[in-house]
Amino acid sequence: MQIENVRTLAEIFTSHGLTFLEVDEHRVRMEKGATIVPPVQPAAVAMAIPATTEGDTTVDFNHLVEVKSPMVGVFYSSPSPDAEMFVSIGHKVKKGDVLCIIEAMKLMNEITAEQDGEVVDICVNNGDIVEFGQVLFKMI
Repeated sequence: MQIENVRTLAEIFTSHGLTFLEVDEHRVRMEKGATIVPPVQPAAVAMAIPATTEGDTTVDFNHLVEVKSPMVGVFYSSPSPDAEMFVSIGHKVKKGDVLCIIEAMKLMNEITAEQDGEVVDICVNNGDIVEFGQVLFKMI
């Protein structure tokens, strides 16, 4: 079967809401089954929110700043395998502090904080390959 025929069958399949497709050497079989019902979302659960007391700091997650990768490469959270991580969750950073290293084409590129803040999430693991624009950290 040629690729164009497969594409045509796929278009027919999706446009008519078919649920089964079988193709063998001499025949094509399509079926339209029962309507698929999406899963039911569970009801919202009320949670007790503790009252804030004097001295408590609240985090406004509506104003997160995402630190994104400026390049494709390998993410490193520390300067060497046996060294301490540049930052961890809860770490307060100043503008210009090194957050991580991204290795691209055998060059080690330091990624620095563009503003003061606190790291609230590290979105990748040490040694992961990251894409351009992928979120590396979330800060407030």
